[in-house]
Amino acid sequence: MARYDWISLTTDYGLSDGFVAACHGVIARIAPSVRVIDVTHQVPPADVSRGAVVLAQTVPHLPPAVHVAVVDPGVGTARRAVAIEAPQGLLVGPDNGLLPPAAEALGGIRRAVVLDKAEWFADPVSPTFHGRDIFAPVAARLSVGGDLAAAGTGVDPATLVRLPEPIVVVGDGWLEAEVATVDRFGNVQLAAPGEALDRLGELLRVGGVSARRVVTFGETAPGALVVYVDSADRVAIAINGGRAVVALGVTPGDIVHITTA
Repeated sequence: MARYDWISLTTDYGLSDGFVAACHGVIARIAPSVRVIDVTHQVPPADVSRGAVVLAQTVPHLPPAVHVAVVDPGVGTARRAVAIEAPQGLLVGPDNGLLPPAAEALGGIRRAVVLDKAEWFADPVSPTFHGRDIFAPVAARLSVGGDLAAAGTGVDPATLVRLPEPIVVVGDGWLEAEVATVDRFGNVQLAAPGEALDRLGELLRVGGVSARRVVTFGETAPGALVVYVDSADRVAIAINGGRAVVALGVTPGDIVHITTA
């Protein structure tokens, strides 16, 4: 099996407790030479959809790695713990829809296993902290050349839990798309690909509010609403010097309607 110099961590653990440090420590004890990239630990608690978006949009820019993601409201229940192999890396985490979008971003799912080999876990395993006791030790062992087939029982990738496909509808001079995520600047990212804007004009209306299509924020005056293609190649909405999420009053999962003015 391939060896990996990097492990990435994406969680909703926050930074006010010792949860992240415990995962780092488990990895360091098993694979001391492997380096860890913290993608984020500020995913809103139990927000699997947000975690999936952040992970999928980040992993293509990381070195080949074992990617651990833990946004796991079903921890300790019958939900499966899984590892997924993609052409450009491995993913480890709960089977709740968090991992498949990132696997697709890394070239697609080659194979998947259910993590059911206790010798790969910490002993004992806490029923509420699988990030420390299952996912981190499995990832560490995989990073130093552990065989994925030895980590668990192979399963049909089609049985992996997947999140619902976001709503995106594009017409001549208009589009409707689901809010995928909102970043810390208040910019609203839609699920629509950037090319969806090709069928719209420069002057737009977003839910009835006047806006302009731009390449970057500085093309308009402060306070102006703009529509642009963001760094993840998604249609996004921002306010130059403000927070579009407040002006539009939307949250992830809402539908936004954009038309040519």
